[in-house]
Amino acid sequence: MLQLSRNCSTKELLLLESVTWMNLQWGTVDSIHGPTKNIWRSNIAYSVNNQEVKLPVDWRIAGGSSGGSAVAVATGTCFAALGSDTGGSARNPAAHCGIVGFKPTYSTVSRHGLVPLVNSMDVPSILARTVSDATTVYGVICGRDPFDSTTVDIDITPEKPYPIDPSQIRIGIPMEYHPSGLSEEVLAAWEMVASIFEKAGSSVKKISLPHTKYSISCYSVLNQAEVASNMARYDGLKYGYRPNEGTSVESLYAEARATALGQVVKARILAGNYFLLQRNYKKYFEKALKVRRLIVNDFLEVWKSVDILITPTTLTEAPSLSEFCKLDNRQQCSSEDYCTQPCNLAGCPAISVPVRLSANGLPIGIQLIAPNYKDFFLLAVSNWLEKNVSFPKLDLIDTETIK
Repeated sequence: MLQLSRNCSTKELLLLESVTWMNLQWGTVDSIHGPTKNIWRSNIAYSVNNQEVKLPVDWRIAGGSSGGSAVAVATGTCFAALGSDTGGSARNPAAHCGIVGFKPTYSTVSRHGLVPLVNSMDVPSILARTVSDATTVYGVICGRDPFDSTTVDIDITPEKPYPIDPSQIRIGIPMEYHPSGLSEEVLAAWEMVASIFEKAGSSVKKISLPHTKYSISCYSVLNQAEVASNMARYDGLKYGYRPNEGTSVESLYAEARATALGQVVKARILAGNYFLLQRNYKKYFEKALKVRRLIVNDFLEVWKSVDILITPTTLTEAPSLSEFCKLDNRQQCSSEDYCTQPCNLAGCPAISVPVRLSANGLPIGIQLIAPNYKDFFLLAVSNWLEKNVSFPKLDLIDTETIK
């Protein structure tokens, strides 16, 4: 976040607001303030294209883990918001809340000031109501930062806006992004977007990313190993909660972590340390690194024949809280992150664009992916798509107007 203030001129105003605590679950359902509600189909009054929604039903999750940022943008609380995207944490809530979620290329936005979770995958990402708004914010925050050695010293900002001619764009449809849990409505939205590009003259063809089926397992091992390392700093001495009593350093550590860390965090720390044990290092951690390289190579290979990949963002519309909480953390990850986390493993820029409403009146987002450092090209293509889908406008209304 510090990088933002350094990049903003005196003529630019930046509003940052914290709406949720550090969250490691996909639905933003374990916040210290309680679950984050999705404005769509919640018990909060709103209208779509000036048509009042009078009968809200069992409210839906906002997605996560940047659900607070997504709801803040969707409700008009702020122009745009930031969220750390490690495996889809900005794109998933954007899809569920009917807004744009953009994860830039890894190394183009500074992580200085960001609470680290998985250093090799974390990317400060942008949530906004339109692609144009996301582009504006990205233009401010991207670039080299001497406080973050992982940022690259290259200028990816175009001298002028990309002229988008759909007939010159090659679109790839990954066959592996059609898992068994993909809903019919998300599939229909995916096909609709592919058809829009095809009718505009784009070349649309099926491609293969053969190691996608291993990506969730690879992501889980690497994620938990880095979490174990990063969370070690929260010992109650220099960082994190410190209990009032402690008879020894060991008891202080134990009490601080037992009280301040949630079950999901504890589970990841334990799993990460297990993967990093000397007897397990080659079997799990090194093997996961090799699989990650294969996934990166898959993307490098497809960029030889296509310019943009189109996939679902999430497998379904936003589930209800009761439905989502029936799943354990592993199932939540497999469902919510299936289509998004490969981009974090490969470092590719990716964006979720809302394209239509489901039969239940819930947003469906579609993900567009581009080669590394083609961020502004991806944003330009996404802006063109946004204008051609005419996603319904959400307007908040005063609760007093509902009779």
